[in-house]
Amino acid sequence: TNRFYIIIAGSVRICKNYSTDQEVDLAMLGAGDFFGEICLLDPGPRSATVLAIEETRLFSLPAMAFHKLYQVMPAQYAVLLLNISRDLSRRLRALDEIFAARH
Repeated sequence: TNRFYIIIAGSVRICKNYSTDQEVDLAMLGAGDFFGEICLLDPGPRSATVLAIEETRLFSLPAMAFHKLYQVMPAQYAVLLLNISRDLSRRLRALDEIFAARH
């Protein structure tokens, strides 16, 4: 199912093309960070693989919970989505910098 995750403790590695010759790390995330946010915006398949690199505790919410939040508390939903969008933007800028440095 599509779920959004918040890291309570520990850390994870996010990678693309896991377990292939083309595997590449995209990010390392720790306590307070989150992943799975794309499923809130796009119901398509996952875009990367997440691997715990140490003992990790997660809090997760199904994507449908965000839809219910929209129905019940639209203002809070908007604030949450704005913050997630800002973080996505920050991550995209960081990956753009890495890509530009390699090419």
